[in-house]
Amino acid sequence: MTRVPDGARRGALHHVELRVADLDRAVPTWGWLLGELGYEPYQRWDRGRSWIAGGTYVVLEAAPLDGTHDRRRPGLSHLAFHAGTPADVDRLWHAAPAHGWTHLYADRHPYAGGPDHHAAFLEDADRAKVELVVTTR
Repeated sequence: MTRVPDGARRGALHHVELRVADLDRAVPTWGWLLGELGYEPYQRWDRGRSWIAGGTYVVLEAAPLDGTHDRRRPGLSHLAFHAGTPADVDRLWHAAPAHGWTHLYADRHPYAGGPDHHAAFLEDADRAKVELVVTTR
């Protein structure tokens, strides 16, 4: 049984595990982004790493089988994170390519999700997509 952190509630996401083709390539890319979003390094083992924020953690693990990911096929499409203010999202958008991320939908940024949805869409080298959403309260 896992100890439930303060503030965790039934139904909240516990963790996400992503299989990557090249762990050494993925760790700096994801580590930068997760760090910018408030995650801290959590666990480390030969074939994986994790980062935690509150009661949720994200795992990167070297895939045991070869193959490629295609978010357009059945399966996971993308991960979406609350990313702060419009200025925070724009800062991450501009900094992301220097950390291994590719811009998606650049011609429609920051409203690729619609006219009332300010977000940045990025893709890593394994074609995993993230959406960085402006958090409004």
